[in-house]
Amino acid sequence: MEELNWFWIGLQLIVPPIVGWLVAWPFWRRDQPIFGNLAGTAILFGAAFGLIMREHVEIDRAVRQCLDQGFTCGPEPSAFTRFAIYACVGMFEVIALFTVSLSVEAKRRRRGYDPQWR
Repeated sequence: MEELNWFWIGLQLIVPPIVGWLVAWPFWRRDQPIFGNLAGTAILFGAAFGLIMREHVEIDRAVRQCLDQGFTCGPEPSAFTRFAIYACVGMFEVIALFTVSLSVEAKRRRRGYDPQWR
């Protein structure tokens, strides 16, 4: 465990935001931005938590292998750093989801007015 697993980090950067947006969009369209944000946030944080747990299992398995062979070893970078990467990516994705939600809500709100009053 000498390096980060960039495949899983890349997967977190691509798949959960798309799925979260697709789940939140119908709620936003029905003037329910809070429910859309909650659904999207649950997916984004759930994915981050799942990937953190996957990383934990992988680190635990590698450390147990080392101990079974009679020596100690640890991941580099540390487990905290690895978990923090997934957590920070998840948090930034939630911030982006809320930002998109605000713009969608503003457009829907303005749609009810005549163009000359906007």
